[in-house]
Amino acid sequence: MIVVGHAELRGIAARVFEAAGSEADEAGIIADHLLEANLRGHDSHGVGLIPNYLEHLAGGTVIPNRKGRVVSEDGSLIVYDGERAWGQIAAREAVMIGIAKARETGVAVVALRNPHHIGRVGTYGEICAQAGLVSLHFVNVTDARPAVAPWRGTDARFSTNPVCIAIPGPEPERPIILDMATSVIAMGKVRVARNKGEQLRPGTLLDGAGRPTTDPGAMYRQPRGAVLTFGEHKGYALAFVCEMLAGALCGSGTMRPERQGAGTATNGMLTIVIDPSRLIDREWLGNEIAAMTQYITASPPAHPGEPVLIPGDPERASRARRLVEGVPIDEETWREIVAAARTVNVLVETPKSGA
Repeated sequence: MIVVGHAELRGIAARVFEAAGSEADEAGIIADHLLEANLRGHDSHGVGLIPNYLEHLAGGTVIPNRKGRVVSEDGSLIVYDGERAWGQIAAREAVMIGIAKARETGVAVVALRNPHHIGRVGTYGEICAQAGLVSLHFVNVTDARPAVAPWRGTDARFSTNPVCIAIPGPEPERPIILDMATSVIAMGKVRVARNKGEQLRPGTLLDGAGRPTTDPGAMYRQPRGAVLTFGEHKGYALAFVCEMLAGALCGSGTMRPERQGAGTATNGMLTIVIDPSRLIDREWLGNEIAAMTQYITASPPAHPGEPVLIPGDPERASRARRLVEGVPIDEETWREIVAAARTVNVLVETPKSGA
């Protein structure tokens, strides 16, 4: 296992995207986003994506130094076209516009379409919560191969279709952030397990014949396997709804057969931003959230040393730890990052702290 300091890792990512054609500010935003995913324990959405991203750039499905644009605005309803910009750039712009509109009118509904992969969706929820707002984000994926099987199905028909709901928390630095794939695990976590040579838990995957397997390699062979939805029919229903809200309602497109396997990733995201002060006294709301949080987390733990947490606590704990200890990266993922960086003439040395 390689352990990389957060500042060094951020610098590597920024240099790579700048060398790949992004202006310094854009490269920094993308690097910050990927690093934050690693710091918060979501390595599936961290710097391990760099090789895929550079492949998509070389294939012409990403256009650097674009932000996208508002294509229509009708009251609180906004349609934002990402115009094939880096997803971290277009999604951030769309969310910031949603925040401004929610502050003006009390609520904003933003339909984001046609950006490249937007990365960890929790980032956008955190931005809204930091602004004192409530937000809901529904996401789908197209232009990639489907990865997730529907309930009662045996092959992949859609992607991991994440959901994020963000609410200001009991303390300013402790927002409530629900951020989850509707599959048992995200595809990036399958990649991480494969690179580490690890097996996955039973009930996570089907192989290419539709049979249960624990081998992450099933997702990288032909015929390709499929990830299962969490909670059986419940996760499937939520994934189905994400496909309709983010893909159909946003105009981004659903994972129909003609939108599969284009060698890239396109996200649709429906974002709803609410100013809670238009519904309830903000001080009362804060007190209510704090009191209920205290009541819930006071439940006696089932296992000693594992107290009840609120959504977002595990990520904050991981961030605090990794800022001090560094970010662990398996050797295969590190090799892929080094090789990808070399394609844009960026030399990356293995840290002395590496194992």
